[in-house]
Amino acid sequence: MQEYMNTKGRIFDIQKYSIHDGPGIRTIIFLKGCAFRCKWCCNPESQEYKIERMTFGGKEKVVGRDVTVAEVMKEIVKDMPYYKRSGGGITLSGGESLLQPEFAVALLRAAKEIGITTAIETTGFAPYETVEKYLEYLDYVLMDIKHINDAKHKQFCNQSNQLVLENAKKIAKSGANLTIRVPVIPTFNDTKEEIAQIADFAKKLGVKHLHLLPYHRMGEDKYAGLNRTYELKGISTLSNEHINELYETAYRIFGEGCQIGG
Repeated sequence: MQEYMNTKGRIFDIQKYSIHDGPGIRTIIFLKGCAFRCKWCCNPESQEYKIERMTFGGKEKVVGRDVTVAEVMKEIVKDMPYYKRSGGGITLSGGESLLQPEFAVALLRAAKEIGITTAIETTGFAPYETVEKYLEYLDYVLMDIKHINDAKHKQFCNQSNQLVLENAKKIAKSGANLTIRVPVIPTFNDTKEEIAQIADFAKKLGVKHLHLLPYHRMGEDKYAGLNRTYELKGISTLSNEHINELYETAYRIFGEGCQIGG
């Protein structure tokens, strides 16, 4: 066994048989740790790198465990037939896997070496020198562009968006298979003007896919389980009429490849 298979990382979940976050049937590996603190985050247990305890569904559980690449690959290879039939593979999610580059790159390499397609769901918030290490082993890059306005991005995500936007340009220029995804959040970026700005940015990147991801409350109960406050409590989800209006705005600018969900 090659030495890199012993590389350790910290994850909090492995989700099998997913049909999101890339084509086909996929296994999603959720890594611990994120530089952002997005107010709507549906995986608040991913934000801290440390191992935590969370009460969920009336039961307390430990969130986070240290694993080797070999241990994760042992689970991944069980589903090889599903990947081959559907064109699926693995997707690294989080948290933010760019914050665990040694482990994440080794895991992507291990998957590629046995013919499994790879993807990453990312904020793009890391030095580009780090991002480049991943690109060699990635078939798909699913990157969030949450807002063009830096001040509003800081208000809702706790970080500037300048590095994110610059990295999106560099990733697109590299020739990577880049999809821009937009979590559409009421009070944050759900106006036609804001969506138009993101669509225009994505169009200028030359990417082929722009996905609008409507806000949901699926992770809200986790905040109480972590003794944290869900800051968007009480805001409404998007009506079908509203999200369709935003889609039409984005489509007029971006064109084919713009869709709701994905």
